[in-house]
Amino acid sequence: MDGGEENAEQLLFSQINFHIISSESLKPSDAQTIHKKLVDNGAQDSSQKSTTGKISLDDVSHIISATSDFPEYDAAIDALKSVVKPEWVTASIAKGRLANPRSYSPDPRLFFSGLVLCCADIPEGDKDAVMGGVLATGGLYSSSVTKMVTHIVALTMDHDKCQTVLKKDLTCKIVLPHWFDDCLRIGKRLDEDPYLLPDPEILRGKPHEPIIDTKKVDLQGATSVQPPDPPRVGTRQIDVFKGKRIMLNNDLKISSHLRGTLEDLIDQGGGTTTGSVHKADVLICHYRETSEYRTASRAGKEVGNLTWLYYLTTHNTWTSPMRRLLHYPISQYGLPGFDKFRISLSNYNGEARVYLENLAIAAGGAFTKTMKEDNTHLITAHQHSEKCDAAREWNINMVNHLWLEDSYAKWQIQTLSNPRYTYFPPRTNLSGIVGQTQIDRHAVERHFFPPSSIEESENLEPGQLNARRLQQLDRHNSGLPVTSSEFIPYRTQDENETPRASKMHKLNGPLRTPAASRIVIDGKENETPSTNSSRGAKDRAAAKLHDQAADIALYEKERKRVGGVIFGGRRKISDDAGSNDSRKRSSSRDEGAGTDEDTRDAKRAKKSRQPAVMRLLVTGYQWAPGKKEAEDKSRLRDHGILVTQDPTHCTHLAAPNLLRTRKFICALAYAPVVISSQYVDDCLAKDKRLETEDYLLTDPDGEQKHGFQLSESLNRAKNHRGRLLRGMTIYCTEAVKGGFDTYKAIIESNGGRCFLYKARAGSVTASRAAGQDEDSNGVAEDESKYLYLVSGTSPAEVALWSKFRSMVQGAGQVPRIAETDWLLHTALRQELHWNDRCELKEEHISDVKNG
Repeated sequence: MDGGEENAEQLLFSQINFHIISSESLKPSDAQTIHKKLVDNGAQDSSQKSTTGKISLDDVSHIISATSDFPEYDAAIDALKSVVKPEWVTASIAKGRLANPRSYSPDPRLFFSGLVLCCADIPEGDKDAVMGGVLATGGLYSSSVTKMVTHIVALTMDHDKCQTVLKKDLTCKIVLPHWFDDCLRIGKRLDEDPYLLPDPEILRGKPHEPIIDTKKVDLQGATSVQPPDPPRVGTRQIDVFKGKRIMLNNDLKISSHLRGTLEDLIDQGGGTTTGSVHKADVLICHYRETSEYRTASRAGKEVGNLTWLYYLTTHNTWTSPMRRLLHYPISQYGLPGFDKFRISLSNYNGEARVYLENLAIAAGGAFTKTMKEDNTHLITAHQHSEKCDAAREWNINMVNHLWLEDSYAKWQIQTLSNPRYTYFPPRTNLSGIVGQTQIDRHAVERHFFPPSSIEESENLEPGQLNARRLQQLDRHNSGLPVTSSEFIPYRTQDENETPRASKMHKLNGPLRTPAASRIVIDGKENETPSTNSSRGAKDRAAAKLHDQAADIALYEKERKRVGGVIFGGRRKISDDAGSNDSRKRSSSRDEGAGTDEDTRDAKRAKKSRQPAVMRLLVTGYQWAPGKKEAEDKSRLRDHGILVTQDPTHCTHLAAPNLLRTRKFICALAYAPVVISSQYVDDCLAKDKRLETEDYLLTDPDGEQKHGFQLSESLNRAKNHRGRLLRGMTIYCTEAVKGGFDTYKAIIESNGGRCFLYKARAGSVTASRAAGQDEDSNGVAEDESKYLYLVSGTSPAEVALWSKFRSMVQGAGQVPRIAETDWLLHTALRQELHWNDRCELKEEHISDVKNG
């Protein structure tokens, strides 16, 4: 018998009590297979102890579910129970030890859950970033190629790891690192197809081809807060409401006939209906401003709308009402500030489009099918459409759908400066990830049912709560001011204070000027408050401070040494501390444990770098091919030279000679030190940072060719400080040679405004410089009356000239159609000068053709 017990203790899952939840993603047959694997390896099935079908969190250690859509999910997470996907069982058996539950979590926020990633020929620094990113978002990292690996991040197919996948015919996707970067930027798992090697679509050089959306979005039954038709009572067996008591709130405004139909559906599904929110397990209501909503929400009960109820009866599958945004009750007043927005959609179709339309309306905004100049936002899945072009011309905010979803879920208008909302991955249609955002339960609690000093659900019968307090909460949640006559203060009872007979205190006299204490009792203005709670709080704080004394002393010690806590971290205290850190690092790489390469990575010490003393922008320079380029830049960084791509932050500009590249011209506006690119070669050859005085760029031939003196341009740039074109509005045609984005960058680097011109009505507006004082950069006061169009001479561009002149003259200004050389010469010289020879006219084009 002892031997049997010993064998039981050796079984893998002997310490686990589990509960399996079947769903559409986990069929009963698959659940039975998982059940057998668990039981055969020593686990105990806790679901057999439940007579109601509910999960007993006291008896369970692991919940096996393919989704987070089950009623006890939030409670299980709060109770620190492990909720894992079925793959966790298979992975644990394959390893012979329990796998990391976090890597198999069904939490949709961990969008890399179930992914095992391996890196090939990318720089070491990028490998560290990929490893950290995939572990933080629920995935696993493996240093070698195994059957468990699902993705390999590589630049080419030439690496040994990629060749291994091809030779062994492994089911593994080989993607560019761009896919990983874009997933982290968006915060969702994107489709891998545009990034797949050996022929990734994002590198084919055809950005204007239509982007086809091939991924179907599952939003059936979740596209509106108003369901179209009620489900019918039939012979189909449903059990989704088994053991639940459901209340249909009066704010639904439904007919007695429909109410009877819904009650029959609930009875058919194994549930019952009730008229008391205190007795109900589930509340169905329309608005968040009702007392029933607050009572049910504070009690932790499920609260959904009528659409959610219809969804449950149609699919016979439980899902959280917070899982989909439009399954949750809406606000009667809308999101504060959202009523000022006029929103239009582009590049969304089918259910995704209907869902976003209704979501914008539910948030309190105005939705327009056609877009006009008075629209404030364009929500688009990618940047290729006529509406997107018009939004650029009319300066309308262009965002993806995540801005709308996050604003509604968090009940706060999200800032447009967050790149998550304005980034559009190349060759990717974002409509494939519509509907994945969930209601933020902490946000709705903060705005709609904040904890009050007296709980509505605490042993109170219906009608016992003060009606004026409810009115005050209604005003608070709707954003309306609370008057002094409505405010009824409540006092919370401290755990050390003697209970009083009544929890509610009334005001018998007029309001007085607040004293130091916020407690007003029976009009006794000068009564000394009890000090019991204060003394208890002091004792607890002192005890907590005593427990933290060792950590505080260690922090102060580390703060005083060079580098501090932030730069370099804590030094190694002892060999034991070091071994503990090594164990933590090795355990975090759950999937790759046991390999020699993992051990080397964990022990590799990072080289400390000196602060960047030079921000170098390089143009016209040929870096070494492949991985050597990243290594060279890393070596320069070790010597304090940071190679940047941002002209606005560079301190030095390196080029072989005077150039008319986008980088060179944009950087010139910020007066950097211009040096020869030979400086880069010499720093790499001598493996140190050299002085720049001997490498200042001199190019007399280039100065004569381009018609400017570099030293004079730099002096002017220092005076202008990036404001050469401040107050000027310059338009560019779409087909201009060099691309619209190039000229836009040059104009904005010099302080001007640039817009795309496509001859749409209203696309030309008066310059902002009108009525402004003369700038210190020397721009003439009369310059504000001109509007410029930078154009080429193609037939399509020439056709726009007459329309541009008419629109500008209609706005009361003077049109100037300029060749591209005028803008480039202005930016290079850092001097605004107009010459009639720079102006383009139709007769000039005719003369050229006739000649």
